Amino acid sequence: ETLESTLTSTSTACKDDNRPLDAYYSPEQRDVILRLLNTAAPSELAGVKLLRGRKSLNIVEYRSKHGPFRTLESLVNVPLLKHKSAVTVFNSILNPVRKEKKVKINLAKFIRPEVDRSWLEDASSIVSVVCGTTRIAWSHVDREMLVLDWQQVDCPNFLRGTYMASAYLSDVSAAVSLLPSSDFYIIEKPSISVQNTALFPVMAHMRTVEAMLFALLEPRNTPNDSNVPPRVLNMMRTGVGRHFGLMVGESRTSGAQTVRQLMTDSVTQKIPRVNFPPELLLKYRNYFQMGSRRGGEELCDALLQAVAFYELLGDSSR
Repeated sequence: ETLESTLTSTSTACKDDNRPLDAYYSPEQRDVILRLLNTAAPSELAGVKLLRGRKSLNIVEYRSKHGPFRTLESLVNVPLLKHKSAVTVFNSILNPVRKEKKVKINLAKFIRPEVDRSWLEDASSIVSVVCGTTRIAWSHVDREMLVLDWQQVDCPNFLRGTYMASAYLSDVSAAVSLLPSSDFYIIEKPSISVQNTALFPVMAHMRTVEAMLFALLEPRNTPNDSNVPPRVLNMMRTGVGRHFGLMVGESRTSGAQTVRQLMTDSVTQKIPRVNFPPELLLKYRNYFQMGSRRGGEELCDALLQAVAFYELLGDSSR
């Protein structure tokens, strides 16, 4: 089925189901989940998927203040936990993953500069930014994997003439002025090798825009305090490509098909990988078709980078 048909045939059924979370589990399953949530120490809760870091402490603080959880639905009142993440928590409690099979991922391999994992876990949303040869694209995604904003702007001065700093600054500043407020800005780290002299102009262009984005987005006059995390981070383009299986050797292929599948799943699955507001689905439903000349690669890359960030963060270990 095409995305256009699923938009009209299934979106209502998926989005209008307002039953409480308790309705999806048997009485025995609810007892197992509530028993752990009401008795487990923070260290034990941290062994449940999505309950590492601040979330496990929030659960303990909430039940100490309000008493034990009496329903599964009440878990969404805990800070940093909403319906989608609550379902993941419940399913992880009922079907725990064997520790020996868990994949360990080092954050430093795909995020630079290296930051404390707890800072990233406490973020409510991120903006993923990708620079192309003629435009800048971004995707604003929250912890519930809801796409809050997703767009791109053309930059007429890119790769024109002799890389005039004032012209580049004008284009990059115009894009930055449109970026939504967020806890972190994740900027794609290009994977062009310095050994490839034929692509040196493109590499110089990418590095120039990357440096300007860092300079414009990072707060100025920030005190040199280790407790204040950097707001702008790099994410390796190849790391995102490997996460989605888009690498052919050392080259990354288009992510358009992956994005189309994510958009379709958002209206056909009960708990999709990514949630898109209807207006964004309508806007981009035909944007990433084969042979399209709309220039959507940067949009694809910005969204996939945001999704990979959250999923890799959730799979990583201390």
